[in-house]
Amino acid sequence: MSDWQQIGLGDLETPVHRKAAVPPQGSRDSMRDGYPLRPLGEVMRLDIQRTPMKPATTYRLAGVLNSGKGVVAKGELDGGDTEYAAMNVLRADQVVMRKLTAWEGPITVVPAEFDGFVVSNEFPTFTLGPEVMPDWMRHVCGSPRLWAEMKNRVSGTVQRRKRLNPEQLLQIRLPIPPREVQARIVEMLDAVDDQIAALDREASAANTAAGAIAESMLADHAPVRVGNYLDRIEGGRSPQAVDAPPKEDEKGVLKVSAVAAFHFIADEAKTLASETEMPKSAEVRAGDVLVTRANGAIHRVGAVCRVPSDVRRGLYLSDKTLRMVTASGLDPDFLVVAMSLSAVRRQIVMAASGSASMKNISQSKITALEAPVPELAEQRKVASTVLSVRSLGRASHAEADRLRQVRAALLAGLLDGTISIGAADLEVA
Repeated sequence: MSDWQQIGLGDLETPVHRKAAVPPQGSRDSMRDGYPLRPLGEVMRLDIQRTPMKPATTYRLAGVLNSGKGVVAKGELDGGDTEYAAMNVLRADQVVMRKLTAWEGPITVVPAEFDGFVVSNEFPTFTLGPEVMPDWMRHVCGSPRLWAEMKNRVSGTVQRRKRLNPEQLLQIRLPIPPREVQARIVEMLDAVDDQIAALDREASAANTAAGAIAESMLADHAPVRVGNYLDRIEGGRSPQAVDAPPKEDEKGVLKVSAVAAFHFIADEAKTLASETEMPKSAEVRAGDVLVTRANGAIHRVGAVCRVPSDVRRGLYLSDKTLRMVTASGLDPDFLVVAMSLSAVRRQIVMAASGSASMKNISQSKITALEAPVPELAEQRKVASTVLSVRSLGRASHAEADRLRQVRAALLAGLLDGTISIGAADLEVA
């Protein structure tokens, strides 16, 4: 075990954008002088327990998720099946981080259920001192400000191989409030997290119900070839572009992430180079039915959405996004619903080709997909019912996202003392 380390470098002074519900900066009730910045080496110490890997002995393996999202179980291994002579042991309430790609924020506090799990020597562990509550540190590990400081201190020449050493982590300086304040911060942030989790469950339940309704309403209709009801499929191309969202006066080309099931994300676009010309036919229009031709994740291949009426001008299809132009006997909204049916999704997975890192589905295979297609009036009834239920899920999801933004502002303000506990109580009430 190492001695306590006290190294002071760096600072966390990132400005925070506050929502209107959070007391404004400058308010006498909401402002404080802040808490003193202290290096993490003053409140926690490197504390690594090693265990030898013995053949015929089973060990539970763990990993650390990015963005402070916690510890994950990675199965069991026999001590004789690993090249490691020894591995690090996790203990409840310790801080654990991953040295490799530390700029992605792989740091968290070990929950009780992972006590005794093992990790490689890429995962140093730290024991907290008496001034810091483990639950408070758990929230700190979910702070983008901490990840930014970790990113600033990584070393190495190749981005994916850059590492953060334990000594560099302990140099990071954070505002450390008194334990009683930490307890109130934990109570409030946990309450917000509970609300977010409940809203996420509501959104998921609504989407599951919508899918079940669609399957039930179409159960008595025989599948037919989708291509019989399409006028054509149109695509774009992959032009020279800057990987940044275009401004209002700039043109952009859609990234594959712009199209998700039932959801068009206009911000997922790259800025076209000023000299690049795109064909007018490739411009995205209100009401378009778009489908992803290729994606690194198989569940995103063949994802279909409809472009909303308020889509901005100057966005163009890429070579990985296609427009499905319906014939007169097919309702566009129904097509979005039909392409999400479990039977159609299974066909898409079977038809997709390519490497594990990039799956593709061709236009000919899209047109060959089979789905139930009732008469136009019934199509519209199915689409209206399903989309109405999904709108409930969208509302819950939007509220969860709003709370996440509020939580981010609260976390930053509560950690540095610029939002008082009393003011924060009003925010989350």
